[in-house]
Amino acid sequence: MQSTRDAILQSLREITLIDPHTHINPHNPASQTLADLLGYHYYTELAHASGMPKSQIESPGLSPRELVSRLVGGLEHLTNTAQYSWLIEICKQLYGFEHDTITPDNWESLYDRAESMMQSADWASTVLEKANVSAVFLTNDFDDPLERFDTNVYIPCLRTDDLVFHLAKPEVRERLVGASGIGLSGSLQSLRDALEQRFKHFVANGARACAISLPPSFSPAPVSDGRAATALDAVLRQGLGVDPAHRAALSRRVFWTIAELCDQYGLPFDLMIGVNREVYREGVHQGRDLYDSRVSLIQYAELFNAFPEVKFPISVLASVTNQELVSYAWIFPNVITSGHWWYSNTPSFIRRDAAARLEAVPRNKQIAYYSDAYKLEFIAPKFDMYRQTLADILTEDFIAKRGWSEEKAIELGYQVLRGNVEQIFPALSKPIGDATQSLPLVEVASAQLATQLWSPSESEVELADAAGVVAGIAIAASPLLAESPSELSGEDSIPSASSLNETIEFVGDLDSAEATVEFSEPDVAMQPNPVTGELTWNVEQDELHQEDVDSNAETYEVETLEQTDEPRFGSPVPDDLLETLDLEVVDDLPEGEGDSAAPIDSVANAETYEF
Repeated sequence: MQSTRDAILQSLREITLIDPHTHINPHNPASQTLADLLGYHYYTELAHASGMPKSQIESPGLSPRELVSRLVGGLEHLTNTAQYSWLIEICKQLYGFEHDTITPDNWESLYDRAESMMQSADWASTVLEKANVSAVFLTNDFDDPLERFDTNVYIPCLRTDDLVFHLAKPEVRERLVGASGIGLSGSLQSLRDALEQRFKHFVANGARACAISLPPSFSPAPVSDGRAATALDAVLRQGLGVDPAHRAALSRRVFWTIAELCDQYGLPFDLMIGVNREVYREGVHQGRDLYDSRVSLIQYAELFNAFPEVKFPISVLASVTNQELVSYAWIFPNVITSGHWWYSNTPSFIRRDAAARLEAVPRNKQIAYYSDAYKLEFIAPKFDMYRQTLADILTEDFIAKRGWSEEKAIELGYQVLRGNVEQIFPALSKPIGDATQSLPLVEVASAQLATQLWSPSESEVELADAAGVVAGIAIAASPLLAESPSELSGEDSIPSASSLNETIEFVGDLDSAEATVEFSEPDVAMQPNPVTGELTWNVEQDELHQEDVDSNAETYEVETLEQTDEPRFGSPVPDDLLETLDLEVVDDLPEGEGDSAAPIDSVANAETYEF
């Protein structure tokens, strides 16, 4: 006889899912060899942590087959982990693997069979069907054309990290101008127009969310027009050499503008809070970042209060922050609990965190889970891990302890797994699919918001594309972007901002007039995974910046200004610098900028800061 728990689990498995957050590439969504699975950062970082040298994992020119051969040799140390169970489940469910472990004796036959099956033209559809998944949300760069894929299956999501944290990079500004067709003239209106054009483009192509990954130090706050205009002018003129206070002010202004546009266009704003990048600098690709428990959601209280109609699905990196998230979702109507992210994505943490949410947060404000997968194959085992834990919670906490019926428990499971995804992320318009398709003006309606949206016609889309190319070339030559042409030279890799990591060092006596502040900023870019060759987000140390930092400089925690005995990892963006340090408001711009011409809409008496 089937147990109550098994009956609930079976019902949960029958729910057709929409995965509300992934890193799937819609042009290459499924794996092509077993190396795409074993090259997932969970396995390379665990193999490295268990003793395998980084050089053995990331050797230049390593073939997929050789990579698998090497990693299989380290799998014996990982058999206890949840991540290993995902791998075995994939191999059994998709490739007919009949063993419980992958060993040096059986991996080659598995490799050959998997590779043969992956060559099927409809392999991606097969994987989705077996996983019982109808659609997945993507993570799209702001300049993604959103072409040549089915946006009903692969749902666009506007990722805004670059826009918020990296406008000081000439290549990011060039991308924004080229994609929007709007030149950054130095006025705040031109910046807002360019950002809004990107929202129009994404909504017209079926986007259902906007998203950003935020460092522990970031505290959203409105920035006055005068202060923002001064910051924008400085960034356009000096690029990466701009005073850090200007970068921080512009980041806050852009973030706040994006929140306003989410309000205007009815897009939920996914906030993924708390990752500290490059903690283990010698780690393997994507195996260098950790959570930072110094983050608090009180940093976002002003944002939640200012935009009551914007839905904020919140992911926290550490389970220790879950209680705070539960309390905010308990109180704020627009705060939504979302998934179990990264280091919280194992059964024991899921059990504790999900149970706390289910017993305290209104049931219509919970997004139970997302896979965060880079390949479609990982969606099924990750969701099944969650479903098994959810079945335990529903059986033990709701049926056994509270006397719920099976039907009532299953209804709750359906709502948090599927129903809320559709309610929180409604379709705002019919996706245009092909960029030449014309759409009429569409009406957007949600539970709390009804807004009129602009949808481009064929001629408008073509004109924007052509204007973007011309404007991109023109703006690249503009002296507003840099003091010297060399500042405009970008790297071969596509700049990104899944993260930014700036280490702050105070050099000299803080009470002395000679005290200075130095920043070292790792480069953030979408780069080829050295294991699989795919483009993925990565953070690499920028040696040019590191050369200027005194290795013997005294290091202080920004939050308390107390000297530490051990080096601490700096917050990725110095956003709290102006509030945390005792700064003096002065009338003059930072040294060297007093003679520069301000944009027309700058406020002459805008507040600026010095140490």
